[in-house]
Amino acid sequence: MDREQIDSWCEKGILALVIGILVFSALAFGAVGQWEFLVVQGLTVGALLLWGIRLWLIPRPKILWTPVCWGVVAFVAYAIVRYLQADIEYVARQELIRILVYAFLFLIVLNNLHRQELTQIFALAVIFLGMLISFYAIYQYVAKSNKVWTAVSPYTGRAGGTFIYPNNFAGYLEMLLPVGLCYVLAGRFSHVMKIALGYACVAMLAGIGVTMSRGGWLVAGVTLAALCGVLLTQRNFRIQALLLLALLLIGGMVMAPRLRSMNARFANTFSSGRADDLRFSIWKPAYRMWQDHFWLGVGPDHFDYVFRIYRPEDVQLRPGRAHNDYLNTLADWGLVGTIIVLAAWILLYAGVWKSWRAVRGVQDDFSRKKSNKYAFVMGASLGLFAVLLHATVDFNLHTPAVAILAISLMAILSSHLRFATERYWFGIGRWMKIIGTASLVVSGAYLTYEAGRSARECYWLRQADRLPEYTYAKIAALEKVHQVEPMNFETTYAIGECYWIKSRQGGDDYEALAKKAMEWYERGMKLDPFYGYNWVRTGMCLDWIGQHEESWSYYQHGNELDPNGYITTANTGWHFLQIGDYAAARTWFARSQRLERENNAEASFWLPIIKRKMLEAAVAK
Repeated sequence: MDREQIDSWCEKGILALVIGILVFSALAFGAVGQWEFLVVQGLTVGALLLWGIRLWLIPRPKILWTPVCWGVVAFVAYAIVRYLQADIEYVARQELIRILVYAFLFLIVLNNLHRQELTQIFALAVIFLGMLISFYAIYQYVAKSNKVWTAVSPYTGRAGGTFIYPNNFAGYLEMLLPVGLCYVLAGRFSHVMKIALGYACVAMLAGIGVTMSRGGWLVAGVTLAALCGVLLTQRNFRIQALLLLALLLIGGMVMAPRLRSMNARFANTFSSGRADDLRFSIWKPAYRMWQDHFWLGVGPDHFDYVFRIYRPEDVQLRPGRAHNDYLNTLADWGLVGTIIVLAAWILLYAGVWKSWRAVRGVQDDFSRKKSNKYAFVMGASLGLFAVLLHATVDFNLHTPAVAILAISLMAILSSHLRFATERYWFGIGRWMKIIGTASLVVSGAYLTYEAGRSARECYWLRQADRLPEYTYAKIAALEKVHQVEPMNFETTYAIGECYWIKSRQGGDDYEALAKKAMEWYERGMKLDPFYGYNWVRTGMCLDWIGQHEESWSYYQHGNELDPNGYITTANTGWHFLQIGDYAAARTWFARSQRLERENNAEASFWLPIIKRKMLEAAVAK
């Protein structure tokens, strides 16, 4: 077996791994879970290994380094610097790993899947994957099922396919739909393949429809209108553009009145003359967060953890994301990081502009011939435009499966610059191969090490989840989790809660157990300085063992970190209950109940008791 054949097998192996990553991430709930992303991480390491082998199989290898690569490298360097400065090391490290995986996938796809044969296999694979998931989503909608595989989706009446959050699924399909349509209208496939692609596009359009995503519908409509506009500028595609436009208008007029649930969602957005959507309440504190950390942001993926400081009264659940990728990026990475990201997108579309003429079909005496290169460039450009547009109202680019698809499209799209110029090909000599291979080995080793540690952490977390709550067996399992990953503040809090609950159960050792709980809460304070519950719980432990004078400072700091949280407010009311100040306790519990009326067991339980005690005190006087 000669070198060329081995190189060909390595190339095919990389294609299989990349498609495997795309398929698995989409089918595994968008790869938002830790276990699911570990699989993506492992497959990426495998692709890195094959790329490193290819560098030594080819006597004079070349790498394709388009301008957008500088944006990718710049953001990775910035992410490493911000990780080293982060307040919450564990969260920042997980975000850095995701960024490294995305960056390596971009470079792998750019340098290994740029041949037209491979590009077509890649594109067809993801298009038909989108079709299959759309069929599943249509089934969910028709059957009124909120099951996603074995999981239960909280979004009743909306289909998300294999994604828990329907809007993420809509964002995923928005990128694929233009690619499929462009292959049908401008590609050079057989009639049978074009019919199959046409069916896939119809299925994906229906898939977007059953998500009941307002942003998804609007973005899909704008993107398809933009596609019609682009085609109308091409003389030999004007008839197809007019037919597509007519079909869209007719379909919209027929379907829109029948979709009552979607009409209701649009109506509720601006009910009573105001925006009735929780994301609007999240945007304001997100903007304030960015203003307070203007240049560098609060830290990698820190938005959700710092949010409690800025929490408005009407947002009691954890938002997770800002529901606006631009605001989320500003809050996490500051203006510096956002400029780097925007620069990468600008460089990408500048490359599209430069390669546009080169990828169009050859002009003959009558018309311009169809071209798969042109179809992909047009479709991918519009698909990425769609996800950027949807990013104004959602967090699709923070969902791994969507981000990986976007990165892959960006890489292949950028690779088409080679049809316009040869200046972005760089030959690498022996020393550059050694440096490049060493970089790949070090990066792969780091990702492998982190994957191993995360896998062991996941294993022991699952073992702990199977054990009864607040038992010594559960504490032992959680302590093993802590041994594997000592920087996870959620583990230290969980152990502290176990000791606190056991202390509350009474017994001769209640004071020792409370002190043990405080030790773990103190560890959590260092690992996540923004988590106010560690401080409030420490105050409660001090109250429980009778050290009331020392406890108040912890409640104060907890309220500084979460001034509008109903749980923090209720726990502060409990403090005043312990010291016998029933008037103050009633004030705090009443405010907690105003902040959260439906799921506030603490306030509902204690307010009647406080009222009775105050009446008894008044009668006694």
